Amino acid sequence: MATSRGYHSMRLAKLYVMGSLVATLVPGIAFAGAALDDAPKSEPAVDPNTGAVLTEAPDTEAPVEYGVGLRLRSVRIPQGMFELFTARAPGGMSNVGYGVELLRRRGNVELQLGFEHEALSVPSGVWIESGKSVPLNEADFILSEDKANSTLAWTTIEFTFINHAVINKYVSFRYGGGAGLGILSGDLKRVDVLCAGGSTNTNVDPGCVPPTETGPQSHQQGTATITEGPFDGSGHVYELPPVFPVVNAIIGLQFNPMPKMHINIEGGIRTMPFFGTSLSYFF
Repeated sequence: MATSRGYHSMRLAKLYVMGSLVATLVPGIAFAGAALDDAPKSEPAVDPNTGAVLTEAPDTEAPVEYGVGLRLRSVRIPQGMFELFTARAPGGMSNVGYGVELLRRRGNVELQLGFEHEALSVPSGVWIESGKSVPLNEADFILSEDKANSTLAWTTIEFTFINHAVINKYVSFRYGGGAGLGILSGDLKRVDVLCAGGSTNTNVDPGCVPPTETGPQSHQQGTATITEGPFDGSGHVYELPPVFPVVNAIIGLQFNPMPKMHINIEGGIRTMPFFGTSLSYFF
Protein backbone atom coordinates (compact mmCIF):
# COMPACT_ATOMS: atom_id res chain seq x y z
CA MET A 1 0.00 0.00 0.00
CA ALA A 2 2.83 2.39 0.84
CA THR A 3 4.40 1.77 -2.50
CA SER A 4 1.10 2.37 -4.28
CA ARG A 5 0.54 5.62 -2.38
CA GLY A 6 4.05 6.83 -3.27
CA TYR A 7 3.51 6.04 -6.93
CA HIS A 8 0.21 7.98 -7.02
CA SER A 9 1.80 10.93 -5.18
CA MET A 10 4.62 11.18 -7.74
CA ARG A 11 2.12 10.96 -10.57
CA LEU A 12 -0.01 13.75 -9.05
CA ALA A 13 3.12 15.90 -8.64
CA LYS A 14 4.01 15.46 -12.32
CA LEU A 15 0.48 16.37 -13.38
CA TYR A 16 0.59 19.48 -11.17
CA VAL A 17 3.88 20.63 -12.69
CA MET A 18 2.63 20.06 -16.25
CA GLY A 19 -0.60 21.88 -15.45
CA SER A 20 1.33 24.85 -14.06
CA LEU A 21 3.48 25.05 -17.22
CA VAL A 22 0.39 24.92 -19.47
CA ALA A 23 -1.32 27.61 -17.36
CA THR A 24 1.75 29.80 -17.74
CA LEU A 25 2.49 29.30 -21.46
CA VAL A 26 -0.99 29.29 -22.99
CA PRO A 27 -1.95 32.90 -22.07
CA GLY A 28 1.49 34.11 -23.31
CA ILE A 29 1.07 32.30 -26.62
CA ALA A 30 -2.45 33.64 -26.96
CA PHE A 31 -1.27 37.18 -26.17
CA ALA A 32 1.56 36.94 -28.70
CA GLY A 33 -0.83 35.70 -31.34
CA ALA A 34 -3.20 38.57 -30.66
CA ALA A 35 -0.34 41.08 -30.85
CA LEU A 36 0.74 39.70 -34.20
CA ASP A 37 -2.80 39.87 -35.47
CA ASP A 38 -3.14 43.47 -34.28
CA ALA A 39 0.12 44.68 -35.93
CA PRO A 40 -0.55 47.07 -38.85
CA LYS A 41 0.00 45.55 -42.24
CA SER A 42 1.97 47.53 -44.83
CA GLU A 43 0.06 48.47 -47.95
CA PRO A 44 1.37 46.96 -51.20
CA ALA A 45 3.25 49.34 -53.51
CA VAL A 46 1.19 50.50 -56.50
CA ASP A 47 2.48 51.77 -59.86
CA PRO A 48 1.17 55.39 -60.05
CA ASN A 49 0.80 55.16 -63.83
CA THR A 50 -0.96 51.81 -64.26
CA GLY A 51 -2.36 51.12 -60.77
CA ALA A 52 -0.80 47.63 -60.79
CA VAL A 53 0.45 46.18 -57.51
CA LEU A 54 4.24 46.06 -57.44
CA THR A 55 6.29 43.38 -55.74
CA GLU A 56 9.02 46.01 -55.14
CA ALA A 57 8.81 49.69 -54.26
CA PRO A 58 8.97 51.98 -57.31
CA ASP A 59 12.26 53.77 -58.07
CA THR A 60 11.80 57.41 -56.98
CA GLU A 61 15.10 58.69 -58.45
CA ALA A 62 14.60 61.06 -61.38
CA PRO A 63 15.55 59.55 -64.75
CA VAL A 64 18.30 61.00 -66.95
CA GLU A 65 16.96 62.90 -69.98
CA TYR A 66 18.80 64.02 -73.10
CA GLY A 67 17.80 66.88 -75.36
CA VAL A 68 18.79 69.53 -77.87
CA GLY A 69 18.35 73.28 -77.90
CA LEU A 70 18.59 76.40 -80.06
CA ARG A 71 19.68 79.76 -78.70
CA LEU A 72 19.56 83.39 -79.85
CA ARG A 73 21.46 86.02 -77.89
CA SER A 74 22.22 89.73 -78.03
CA VAL A 75 25.75 90.54 -76.87
CA ARG A 76 26.33 94.13 -75.82
CA ILE A 77 29.28 96.14 -74.54
CA PRO A 78 28.32 99.75 -73.79
CA GLN A 79 30.75 102.58 -74.47
CA GLY A 80 31.21 103.13 -70.75
CA MET A 81 32.51 99.59 -70.31
CA PHE A 82 35.08 100.10 -73.07
CA GLU A 83 36.16 103.34 -71.40
CA LEU A 84 36.96 101.50 -68.17
CA PHE A 85 40.08 100.32 -70.05
CA THR A 86 40.68 103.18 -72.53
CA ALA A 87 40.82 106.97 -72.41
CA ARG A 88 38.31 107.15 -75.27
CA ALA A 89 36.13 104.78 -77.28
CA PRO A 90 33.97 105.85 -80.24
CA GLY A 91 30.91 103.92 -79.09
CA GLY A 92 29.52 100.65 -77.84
CA MET A 93 29.17 97.26 -79.47
CA SER A 94 26.03 95.23 -80.09
CA ASN A 95 25.85 91.91 -81.94
CA VAL A 96 23.47 88.98 -82.26
CA GLY A 97 24.76 85.44 -81.79
CA TYR A 98 23.15 82.10 -82.50
CA GLY A 99 24.00 78.59 -81.37
CA VAL A 100 22.98 75.05 -80.54
CA GLU A 101 23.01 73.09 -77.27
CA LEU A 102 23.36 69.43 -76.34
CA LEU A 103 21.64 68.81 -73.00
CA ARG A 104 21.69 66.25 -70.20
CA ARG A 105 19.25 66.63 -67.33
CA ARG A 106 18.43 64.74 -64.14
CA GLY A 107 15.75 66.26 -61.98
CA ASN A 108 16.42 69.99 -61.69
CA VAL A 109 20.11 69.91 -62.68
CA GLU A 110 21.06 70.42 -66.33
CA LEU A 111 24.41 70.16 -68.11
CA GLN A 112 24.81 72.08 -71.36
CA LEU A 113 27.40 71.64 -74.09
CA GLY A 114 26.92 74.83 -76.12
CA PHE A 115 28.23 76.02 -79.48
CA GLU A 116 27.72 79.66 -80.48
CA HIS A 117 28.89 82.06 -83.20
CA GLU A 118 28.92 85.86 -83.11
CA ALA A 119 30.36 88.71 -85.13
CA LEU A 120 32.35 91.14 -82.99
CA SER A 121 31.72 94.51 -84.61
CA VAL A 122 34.18 96.71 -82.75
CA PRO A 123 33.09 100.32 -83.39
CA SER A 124 35.07 102.17 -86.02
CA GLY A 125 36.66 105.48 -85.06
CA VAL A 126 39.22 107.06 -82.78
CA TRP A 127 40.46 105.03 -79.83
CA ILE A 128 42.85 106.59 -77.31
CA GLU A 129 44.93 104.40 -75.03
CA SER A 130 44.32 104.60 -71.29
CA GLY A 131 46.54 107.16 -69.58
CA LYS A 132 47.31 109.05 -72.82
CA SER A 133 45.98 112.22 -74.42
CA VAL A 134 45.97 113.82 -77.85
CA PRO A 135 47.63 115.54 -79.63
CA LEU A 136 50.63 114.68 -77.44
CA ASN A 137 50.21 110.97 -78.16
CA GLU A 138 49.15 109.02 -81.21
CA ALA A 139 45.66 107.57 -81.44
CA ASP A 140 44.36 104.42 -83.10
CA PHE A 141 41.76 104.80 -85.83
CA ILE A 142 40.02 101.42 -86.14
CA LEU A 143 38.79 100.74 -89.64
CA SER A 144 35.23 99.82 -90.41
CA GLU A 145 34.57 96.32 -91.73
CA ASP A 146 34.14 97.50 -95.31
CA LYS A 147 37.40 99.45 -95.22
CA ALA A 148 39.28 96.57 -93.55
CA ASN A 149 37.74 93.95 -95.85
CA SER A 150 37.43 91.69 -92.82
CA THR A 151 34.95 90.90 -90.06
CA LEU A 152 36.12 89.94 -86.59
CA ALA A 153 34.09 87.06 -85.11
CA TRP A 154 34.35 84.20 -82.66
CA THR A 155 32.95 80.71 -82.28
CA THR A 156 32.67 79.36 -78.75
CA ILE A 157 32.29 76.01 -77.06
CA GLU A 158 31.43 75.86 -73.37
CA PHE A 159 30.13 73.62 -70.60
CA THR A 160 27.50 75.11 -68.30
CA PHE A 161 25.84 73.64 -65.20
CA ILE A 162 22.37 75.04 -64.53
CA ASN A 163 20.06 74.44 -61.57
CA HIS A 164 16.32 75.08 -61.48
CA ALA A 165 14.30 76.22 -58.49
CA VAL A 166 10.72 75.19 -59.27
CA ILE A 167 8.12 77.91 -58.72
CA ASN A 168 5.25 75.87 -60.11
CA LYS A 169 4.83 73.23 -62.79
CA TYR A 170 5.01 75.87 -65.52
CA VAL A 171 7.78 78.21 -64.29
CA SER A 172 11.23 77.68 -62.73
CA PHE A 173 13.97 80.06 -61.64
CA ARG A 174 17.15 79.21 -63.55
CA TYR A 175 20.77 79.93 -62.58
CA GLY A 176 24.24 78.49 -63.18
CA GLY A 177 27.72 78.95 -64.55
CA GLY A 178 30.44 77.36 -66.59
CA ALA A 179 33.48 77.92 -68.79
CA GLY A 180 34.85 77.23 -72.24
CA LEU A 181 36.90 78.60 -75.13
CA GLY A 182 36.26 81.09 -77.93
CA ILE A 183 38.11 80.76 -81.24
CA LEU A 184 38.64 84.06 -83.10
CA SER A 185 38.32 84.48 -86.86
CA GLY A 186 38.82 87.53 -89.08
CA ASP A 187 40.94 90.58 -88.31
CA LEU A 188 40.65 93.89 -86.51
CA LYS A 189 42.58 96.60 -88.39
CA ARG A 190 43.73 100.12 -87.65
CA VAL A 191 45.89 103.03 -88.76
CA ASP A 192 47.95 105.11 -86.33
CA VAL A 193 47.26 108.85 -86.48
CA LEU A 194 48.76 112.00 -85.07
CA CYS A 195 45.94 114.40 -84.23
CA ALA A 196 45.95 118.00 -85.39
CA GLY A 197 46.53 120.83 -82.92
CA GLY A 198 43.52 121.76 -80.85
CA SER A 199 42.31 118.16 -80.57
CA THR A 200 41.46 116.76 -77.15
CA ASN A 201 40.32 113.40 -75.83
CA THR A 202 36.74 114.69 -75.88
CA ASN A 203 37.03 116.53 -79.22
CA VAL A 204 38.53 114.31 -81.93
CA ASP A 205 36.54 115.54 -84.98
CA PRO A 206 38.08 116.34 -87.37
CA GLY A 207 41.52 116.60 -85.82
CA CYS A 208 42.04 112.86 -85.20
CA VAL A 209 40.23 111.57 -88.30
CA PRO A 210 42.38 110.51 -91.29
CA PRO A 211 41.84 112.76 -94.35
CA THR A 212 40.54 109.90 -96.52
CA GLU A 213 38.03 108.68 -93.93
CA THR A 214 34.58 110.25 -93.90
CA GLY A 215 33.44 107.76 -91.27
CA PRO A 216 30.15 108.18 -89.42
CA GLN A 217 27.97 111.19 -90.13
CA SER A 218 29.44 112.99 -87.11
CA HIS A 219 32.91 112.99 -88.73
CA GLN A 220 33.97 115.91 -90.84
CA GLN A 221 36.73 115.59 -93.43
CA GLY A 222 39.70 114.45 -91.36
CA THR A 223 42.89 116.44 -90.78
CA ALA A 224 44.94 113.88 -88.82
CA THR A 225 48.31 112.73 -90.12
CA ILE A 226 48.66 109.00 -90.74
CA THR A 227 51.88 107.92 -89.08
CA GLU A 228 51.49 104.25 -89.82
CA GLY A 229 49.21 102.67 -92.37
CA PRO A 230 48.75 102.38 -95.21
CA PHE A 231 45.17 103.53 -95.33
CA ASP A 232 44.21 101.32 -98.25
CA GLY A 233 42.04 98.72 -96.58
CA SER A 234 44.93 96.65 -95.30
CA GLY A 235 45.93 98.83 -92.36
CA HIS A 236 47.68 97.23 -89.42
CA VAL A 237 46.25 94.05 -87.92
CA TYR A 238 45.92 93.92 -84.16
CA GLU A 239 47.75 90.87 -82.87
CA LEU A 240 44.94 89.29 -80.90
CA PRO A 241 45.18 85.88 -79.19
CA PRO A 242 43.65 83.17 -81.41
CA VAL A 243 41.73 81.72 -78.44
CA PHE A 244 39.94 83.53 -75.62
CA PRO A 245 38.56 82.08 -72.39
CA VAL A 246 34.79 82.03 -72.04
CA VAL A 247 33.30 82.44 -68.56
CA ASN A 248 29.55 81.93 -68.10
CA ALA A 249 27.24 83.23 -65.40
CA ILE A 250 23.54 82.80 -66.21
CA ILE A 251 20.31 83.78 -64.50
CA GLY A 252 16.76 83.68 -65.84
CA LEU A 253 13.40 81.94 -66.01
CA GLN A 254 12.30 78.68 -67.62
CA PHE A 255 8.77 78.21 -68.94
CA ASN A 256 7.31 74.74 -69.56
CA PRO A 257 4.44 74.92 -72.09
CA MET A 258 4.71 71.14 -72.70
CA PRO A 259 6.18 68.27 -70.61
CA LYS A 260 9.25 67.88 -72.84
CA MET A 261 9.62 71.44 -74.15
CA HIS A 262 11.20 74.40 -72.33
CA ILE A 263 11.51 78.08 -73.23
CA ASN A 264 14.29 79.98 -71.44
CA ILE A 265 14.60 83.74 -71.01
CA GLU A 266 18.01 84.51 -69.53
CA GLY A 267 20.83 86.99 -69.24
CA GLY A 268 24.25 87.27 -67.67
CA ILE A 269 27.90 87.15 -68.63
CA ARG A 270 29.44 85.07 -71.38
CA THR A 271 32.79 86.85 -71.16
CA MET A 272 30.65 89.73 -72.49
CA PRO A 273 27.20 90.74 -71.18
CA PHE A 274 24.30 89.12 -73.00
CA PHE A 275 20.52 88.77 -72.99
CA GLY A 276 18.66 86.16 -74.98
CA THR A 277 16.31 83.23 -75.30
CA SER A 278 16.60 79.53 -76.05
CA LEU A 279 14.25 76.68 -76.88
CA SER A 280 15.00 73.12 -75.74
CA TYR A 281 13.34 69.75 -76.25
CA PHE A 282 14.02 66.51 -74.33
CA PHE A 283 13.51 63.03 -75.75
